[in-house]
Amino acid sequence: MKPLLIRGGRIIDPGNGIDEIGSLLIGEGKILWLGKGEATPPQVDFDVLTAKGLIVCHGFIDLHCHLRQPGFEEKETIATGTQAAARGGFTTVCCMPNTNPPLDNRATIEYVKAEAAKSGAVRVMPIGCVSKGRAGRELAPLSELAAAGAVGFSDDGSPVLDTDLMLDALRASRELGMPIIDHCEHTGLTEGGVMNAGRISALLGLKGMPAKAEEVMVARDVELAKLTGGWVHIAHVSTEESVNIIRQAKQQGVRVTAEVTPHHLTLTEEMVMGYGANAKVNPPLRTAKDIQALIRGLEEGVIDIIATDHAPHTPAEKALGFVRAPSGISGLETALGSLMSLVHGGQLNLSLLISKLTSEPARILGERWGRLGTLSIGAAADVTIFDLNKEWVVDTAKFASKGKNTPLAGSKLKGKVMATVSGGKMVYKDESITVEI
Repeated sequence: MKPLLIRGGRIIDPGNGIDEIGSLLIGEGKILWLGKGEATPPQVDFDVLTAKGLIVCHGFIDLHCHLRQPGFEEKETIATGTQAAARGGFTTVCCMPNTNPPLDNRATIEYVKAEAAKSGAVRVMPIGCVSKGRAGRELAPLSELAAAGAVGFSDDGSPVLDTDLMLDALRASRELGMPIIDHCEHTGLTEGGVMNAGRISALLGLKGMPAKAEEVMVARDVELAKLTGGWVHIAHVSTEESVNIIRQAKQQGVRVTAEVTPHHLTLTEEMVMGYGANAKVNPPLRTAKDIQALIRGLEEGVIDIIATDHAPHTPAEKALGFVRAPSGISGLETALGSLMSLVHGGQLNLSLLISKLTSEPARILGERWGRLGTLSIGAAADVTIFDLNKEWVVDTAKFASKGKNTPLAGSKLKGKVMATVSGGKMVYKDESITVEI
């Protein structure tokens, strides 16, 4: 396969402090050359993709998504989920362990890796369980999972409620240098709840999930991390007070990192009124005030990354009615378009947004998994090319994901992925993009 020259795009590489018009040569799965302006590489035989007017950056890295395999292939498979990731500009995805069987032993981790090598369109990194069976009673063999290739540990939608178990997990994280990723929810406060507790839940007559249910667990986790010296990563932060707690913990030197999703950054609880179960997520969509706090958290570095929490479900499940339907939004293919609304609205800087999708998640993963997150010479040829001004309508019938569950169906978004290169291979290309051979 000949090298590919991506020519004349606006190259944004926050990890290397680059934001300039230039060209990028990739080949043999690596970045071979980077030149400013109209410079041409010394090689003479390469294909050309003209990127004039487009953004060229490292491929997006998602530290939190659900590929559902093994066990729930009717919702998603590694093949369909990674195809959706490619269309969304993601070249690395970290899949959560709430599968059947759960990813709590070497065999299941190795299964995911083997299936990804066989059918994955992009790089897949599995996240192992914190507890055996995600049951919250006995610690999973974290060292074994790490040796098999797990990049972190989580019980995902099941919060680690047992304090002693969390202490043991955090002590192990300190030794392994890998994060414990916690879904922070005090289930005693959310039992029976289906959306954010507030004016809209009262209006609809639905039991709410109070913000405090998240916040008390965030506070507990950072205190335990402080006590043990372990590393806790707070999944899908959704409230203003959670941001405040994490900010204070970081100021105290606690090893805590945090993520926020595109839907918690752009959608409010009012979406439930028009979009029903497709707007049902956990943690629930909150308020405009919470959104502003989350954006400030990104700007200040309190929130380290953006992760999709891509959660595909079948149409039949989402048709069960709001109370009975499972929580989750299929978000890989709409992530960039929805996030670009913040850039176009002047709420978020473009380079900062890209860093939260590239260099910052790569920093959390660490170098043990390869040179990811920047367009440095010799690094993996993971590249996303997007048009920040292209408008498009979300048509779930065209999704690569099996999950069509999104409140954005039919919405017009501004900002679209035009091509994705993973490990030097073109894994997605918009029909309007041509490669000159």
